[in-house]
Amino acid sequence: MNVWIAIGLTAAGCYLVKLLGLLVPADTLERPLVQRLAALVPVALLAALTAQQTFSSQGALTVDARAAGLAAAGLALLLRAPFLVVVGAAVLVTAGARALGG
Repeated sequence: MNVWIAIGLTAAGCYLVKLLGLLVPADTLERPLVQRLAALVPVALLAALTAQQTFSSQGALTVDARAAGLAAAGLALLLRAPFLVVVGAAVLVTAGARALGG
């Protein structure tokens, strides 16, 4: 029963956040600062999520095969590789590091 209450509250919260976004005046959204923040916030959130998923295991700081995969993806990005090549490099390096080191 608690799960359904949590689902209902989450759905209501999402609806209210969307409603608040629709109530913001248009001139506020056209300000340069707001537009820059709207462009940068998703990138920052994705970077934080990536770091948390890569370097955290059961609440502790961990450096393992995932870090090697992230480094390979970063190197592929620096070399301006296409997206699928970046993902493939990360997958292959992570799998290789896990096979070699456990």
